[in-house]
Order: sequence, then C-alpha cells, then structure tokens
Amino acid sequence: MRIAEESGRVLVELRRTMGLDDARALGHEGDHRSNQLIMDALHDARPDDAVLSEEGDDLPGRPDRADAGRVWIVDPLDGTREYSEGRDDFAVHVALVIDGRPAVGAVSLPGQGLVLSTRAGPRREALAPRADGPLRIVVSRTRPPAEARLVAARLGGELVPMGSAGAKAAAVLLGSVDAYVHAGGQYEWDSAAPVAVAHAYGAHATRLDGSPLVYNRPDPWLPDLLVCRPELSTDILEALRRP
Repeated sequence: MRIAEESGRVLVELRRTMGLDDARALGHEGDHRSNQLIMDALHDARPDDAVLSEEGDDLPGRPDRADAGRVWIVDPLDGTREYSEGRDDFAVHVALVIDGRPAVGAVSLPGQGLVLSTRAGPRREALAPRADGPLRIVVSRTRPPAEARLVAARLGGELVPMGSAGAKAAAVLLGSVDAYVHAGGQYEWDSAAPVAVAHAYGAHATRLDGSPLVYNRPDPWLPDLLVCRPELSTDILEALRRP
C-alpha cells in the first residue's frame, strides 16, 4: 500500500508540474519515475524476491523469476493515456505472486485519492452494495470487447467506458459497476494487483472461461479477464458460454 500510494503521489505531482501540453513526454516520464520508485523500494525491502514490471524485469542481482516462488508483479502506471489526458481513471499496481497466485496486492487510484488493497487485519474490506438498475459492465474506452457486448445483450446490461484495468476492477469493488469483462489482450501486470484485491474483497475473478488466473508464466500475456460481483458470476459465465 505504501509503495503504491507513494508512486501515485509522484505521478500526481509530476502531472501538475509538467502539465498536459506534451502527452507523450508526460506519460514516458511518469512511467519512468513511478517504476524507479517501486524498484528501489522493493530492492530495499525484499532484495531476494524476483520482479516482473511492465517497464522491464531485467534487474541486475534479482533472482530469475522463472524459478522463483515469490514474484512481485507491478505496473507503475496503468492507464498512461488517461494519465496524460488529465483524467482520474489511471492506477498504480503492486502485487506479490506466490506460486502463481496473486497473494498480496494494492491498487492506487491517485487521481481519486484512493488505495485499495489486500490489507490484513480483523476487518476485511467488502464489496459495496449493488445499486438498482440494469447490469453495468465496465469496458475499455477505446476497444470494448465483443464478449462484453454479448453479455450486455443477453443479460439486459449496459456498457460503461473507463480507462485503466485497475480503475475498472476498483469500480466493481466500490459498487459503481457490476462487472468488468475484458478480452483481446492484457499482460500479467495489468491484472495481478487488481485480481489480488478483488479476491480480498470477495469478488469473482477468473478467465472468461471460468478457469483460474495463473501468474508468473514464461509468457506474461494474459488476454482475458472477468471481475464481477460473486452473485452474478454464474449468469455472466453462462452468457459467455452459450452458442
């Protein structure tokens, strides 16, 4: 939580000082600074753990993640486009994967002043109550998948466009939408932290065929994802399976 929150503060301050005139430069610098902070913090706190970052995992002195039981999977700036446009639906992802499963994670939403995590303690976070109305499915702003359109059509739902994967998953947990249906391509760093947090909140999080999400594979490509309220998972998965 601390690392994700600190990285978020760096991103917000950088955007304030650089402004939005050069989106490409802002996004590049944001990725770089957030990644450097996370890498330095993990080096200080967990020097013997492997790391997989969107910005590259070729880190001198780190163990090879292929043989590691503990791997930190991070996305220093999820939603670079949204960040560079001055929007608030971008995120920072930090997750610890143990034996292929996301065990600990934090998703910082710096533009919204929120950090969601798998924090331990006597009181776990829980899903916000569902609002009345049709099923709300959050999707990419630019590439809403056919699978989401199919679920919406079959279950009488509506699509809600939003930016980063972390922001979309958080929207499910916070109750502003009911499901996040993604297909067409992601990498492990896009979903590891959101999935860890979703599990801690009691949400359903799997592949679109209902199989478990497995991380730290040789190829980090992980193309599809379903995060939803648990009481909706059977209906959504059935809608996806029907010919």
